[in-house]
Amino acid sequence: MFAVQFRRDWLSLRRAKDEAINPLVFLFLAATLFAIAFGGEPRRLAGLAPAIIWVLVLLANLLSLEALFRRDFEDGTLEQLLLLAEPPFAAVLGKVAVQWCMSGVAMTVLAPVVALLLNLPLAVLPALMLGLLLGTPALSLIGAVGAALTVGLRGGGVLLALLLLPLYLPVLVFGVSATLDTMAGVGAAAQFYWLAAISAMALTLAPFATTAALRISVEQS
Repeated sequence: MFAVQFRRDWLSLRRAKDEAINPLVFLFLAATLFAIAFGGEPRRLAGLAPAIIWVLVLLANLLSLEALFRRDFEDGTLEQLLLLAEPPFAAVLGKVAVQWCMSGVAMTVLAPVVALLLNLPLAVLPALMLGLLLGTPALSLIGAVGAALTVGLRGGGVLLALLLLPLYLPVLVFGVSATLDTMAGVGAAAQFYWLAAISAMALTLAPFATTAALRISVEQS
């Protein structure tokens, strides 16, 4: 069921390329604006770069989450998925996996370009990319719960952001801290372990919570 849903959503996103590209364009353009704004102070920009990158990744992830279940909800596919899929959480996990590939993995690959725009030292890039690779699964999994709760609401994007931003704070703190500690020459292993632990916990709990939230949204629609 996971593989079937993953393939279906992957093909669907390939046809609707704007949904996949928009978060990446937002990340690149916003980083460019920061680079222009701090153009005269490259050292200050480099010190703020880890926080800027992680905040932009978080916001770009929110952009892609609003449409995660909406199309299937509107055409009735979501209701059929919840009724017929066995087990339904595997299909939900397949949808989240596609969203993560199109946002988390893609933004991790784009991160070196963004980091260079923000004058981040080359030696810090592996730590930045590792942190994103470990932390973005948690953003997608936790975000899927919020997207499921707001899928039936008009203008749910603002409510989605209000629900998710407090839950994203641990990932943001540990991700930024890992890169800053690497820049300072301090070991960042503890932060990476925490990011991995948060993602593992989200992987364990979020698919079931998302499935329950989708059932509530479909029943109330």
